[in-house]
Amino acid sequence: MQRISMAAHGCRRTGLLRTLLTRSGTPGPGHSSTVPGHRRCLFSVADPAPLPPPGTWSSRLSRLSHRDLYRISVTDPDQFWGSAAADRLRWVEPFHRVRDCELSSGRISWFLGGKINVSVNCLDVHVEKHPERVALIWERDEPGTEVKVTYRELLETTCRLANTLKSHGIQRGDRVAIYMPVSPLAVAAMMACARIGAVHTVVFAGFSSEALAGRIQDARCKAVVTCNQGVRGGRLINLKSTVDTAVKTCPTIQHVFVSQRTDNPAVMGHLDVPLEQVMSSQSPVCPPEPMDSEDLLFLLYTSGSTGKPKGVVHTQAGYLLYTSLTHQYVFDYQDGDVFGCVADVGWITGHSYVVYGPLCNGATTVLFESTPVYPDPGRYWETVQRLRITQFYGAPTALRLLLKYDDSWVKKYDRSSLRTLGSVGEPINHEAWHWFHSVVGDERCPLVDTWWQTETGGVCIAPRPADEGAPIIPAMAMRPFFGIQPDLMGEKGERLTGNGVSGALCISQPWPGMARSIYGDHQRFIEAYFKPYPGYYFTGDGAYRSEDGYYQITGRMDDVINVSGHRLGTAEIEDALDEHPAVPETAVIGIPHDIKGEVPFAFVVLKEESGVDSAVVLRQLRELVSTKIAKYAIPEHFLVVKRLPKTRSGKIMRRILRKVAMETSADLGDVSTLDDPSVVKEIVEAHEQYRKQRG
Repeated sequence: MQRISMAAHGCRRTGLLRTLLTRSGTPGPGHSSTVPGHRRCLFSVADPAPLPPPGTWSSRLSRLSHRDLYRISVTDPDQFWGSAAADRLRWVEPFHRVRDCELSSGRISWFLGGKINVSVNCLDVHVEKHPERVALIWERDEPGTEVKVTYRELLETTCRLANTLKSHGIQRGDRVAIYMPVSPLAVAAMMACARIGAVHTVVFAGFSSEALAGRIQDARCKAVVTCNQGVRGGRLINLKSTVDTAVKTCPTIQHVFVSQRTDNPAVMGHLDVPLEQVMSSQSPVCPPEPMDSEDLLFLLYTSGSTGKPKGVVHTQAGYLLYTSLTHQYVFDYQDGDVFGCVADVGWITGHSYVVYGPLCNGATTVLFESTPVYPDPGRYWETVQRLRITQFYGAPTALRLLLKYDDSWVKKYDRSSLRTLGSVGEPINHEAWHWFHSVVGDERCPLVDTWWQTETGGVCIAPRPADEGAPIIPAMAMRPFFGIQPDLMGEKGERLTGNGVSGALCISQPWPGMARSIYGDHQRFIEAYFKPYPGYYFTGDGAYRSEDGYYQITGRMDDVINVSGHRLGTAEIEDALDEHPAVPETAVIGIPHDIKGEVPFAFVVLKEESGVDSAVVLRQLRELVSTKIAKYAIPEHFLVVKRLPKTRSGKIMRRILRKVAMETSADLGDVSTLDDPSVVKEIVEAHEQYRKQRG
C-alpha cells in the first residue's frame, strides 16, 4: 500500500494544541487509534464533572500529542467537547451539562441549558473584530465577474432579510424553504432564518417541482425564498416557474419571496413578494433570537431506501461546533485563507463547508455558481489562480470528468496558493486521487479524502488532522476525527476486533454534529440508524480496517446509490417508474460508472396486454423520473424483462440483477431460494440482446 508523507500538514505540536479550543490560529493534528478495550454504547450523564472556566483546559491540552488528544476525546468527551464549546462559541446563557445521550433509543442532546444564536457566532463576532474582512467571494457563472461580500455587508443583508421574514409573519420555529442557486442571498437567507429562530430547509435548485413540493409538504413550510432564474454553465434555469407549480399543492405556503438573479422579470402572483425591493426598506439591524442548544437549526432532505425522502434534523450548538472544528483541523484552515468548497448549498457539504463551518471560523469562503467545464475544462484552476484559493474541496465525479482532458488545462494556471486538497461525496478512486494529488497539487498538497454524511453533520473520517510526518494513503479516509470511535460489525451483529477486517461501519459514541431525528418521524430515525446494531450509530456503509488500523470506505450496504456524489434511493426511482400505467413493476440497482461513480440501472416489467411500444414507454419513463425527482436520477440503462427474480416470500433478489447488469452472471451464487430459478436465464438473455443492440 502506497504511503505519502505529508509533513507540511502535520501537527505543529504546540500550535495545534494551543488553538484547539479557539477559532483562529495555526492548526493541524494527527494519528488516531482506537482505545484498546474502550467501548461505551449508552451515555446518560447523570452527574457530569464540573466544567473548567473557559480557556483553562487549553494549557493542559497544549502539552498533549494528537494521539493523546484523540484518546481524551473518546474517553472523556465531557471535558473535551465541553471545553471546546465553552471556549469557541459565544453563548447567550452558558450550558450546565455537556450531553445526555442514549444511542439505542435515539436520544441525543448536547450542551443542555445553553442558549445561543448561530448567526451571531457566524457574523457578529467577526464584525466586531474585522468588519471589512471578506466573508464571501461569489464566483459567478461568468469567469472574472466575482463579487466580494464583507462580514459587515453580510450581517446587514442578513438582518434586512430577517426583518423581511418577520414582517411577513415568519416566527421562531416556522419552516422556510430556500430554493436558490449558490449566491450571497442564499447564504443570507440561511443566516436570517437562524437569526430569528426559523428553521430553513434548502432544496437543491435542480430538483423538480414535485420533489420541491414533497419537501415543502413534509416540513409544512410557511414560506419559500427563491430567484426568478438560476444561471449555470451559460444556461438560464427558470426557478420561479418551478416554485409556482410546486406551491399549488402546498397549502401551508403563505409567501414566496422572489429575488432577481437576472434582468428577466418574473411573473408575480398573489403569494409573491419582490425580495430586494422589500428588503431595501427594512432596518439593517435585527436582534438575534436566543435559541436553546437543541432547537432546530435546519432540515435537509436526503434519499432513503424506502422511497420517501427524509428530513434530517440538525440543531444549533452541537452542529456549529462540529463544523467549526472539522473545518479548521481537517483542512488546516488558517487566518487569511480563501476556502474553496465548490459544493452547492443545497447539499450538506454546502451547509457545513461553504456556510456554517467557514463563517463560524471567520473565514473567506467561495460560492461557486458555475460548472467544472464552463467555459472550458480549466475553470476550477483559473478560479484558483484568480481568487488565490488555499483549500480546494470538490467531488470525485468532477475530478473523473476533468482528468479525461489534457493536463495543460490544469498546468496553464498558477496553483501555488493551494495548500490542501479535499474530496467529498463518495470514495475517490485511485486514478482520480493520483491525478488530483500529482497534477493539480504538484505532489506538495495533502489530499484529504473525507468520509461523512448528511446525518453526521461534518467530516468523521479523514487523513487529517494527523501527527507531523504521518502518512496519507491514497484513496483512503484513514483516521477518525476527535470524538469519533468507529467499529466494524460482522454479519451476525458481532463487533469485529483486530485489523485486516471488513464489516458494517458503525460509530459507538455520540458526537455533537450528529443528526437528532428525522422530521416528524423519530421512529424511522431509530430504525434506520440505531436498531440494526443496538448501542451504535449505523452508517449504512461498509468499511475495511487495514492492518495498520486505518479505515477505507467500501460503499453503501443498502438500496441507496451515489450518482455524481448525490445520494439517491433506488426505491425513490422505482416509485416514480411504477406510476406509469403500463409498468406494473420495476427494480433499480446501481452499477459503477467511470465518471459518475454509480448510475441507476432499471429493470422494467411491462403489462402484457398494454400493447404499447416499449421505446415510447421508456422515453416516458425518463420524463417521469426527471419530473418526479431530477434529471440526474434518470437511469442510465433500461432493460425490459418479462418478470423479476423473486424469493418465495416475494422479495426481489437485487443481488442477481446487479450481477447481470455488471456482466458477472456466470457467478450468480445460490439461486435456490428463488420462486422460479428459470427467470434468471430469461433476464440474462434479455441483457445479452440489450448489449448487442447497444453495439
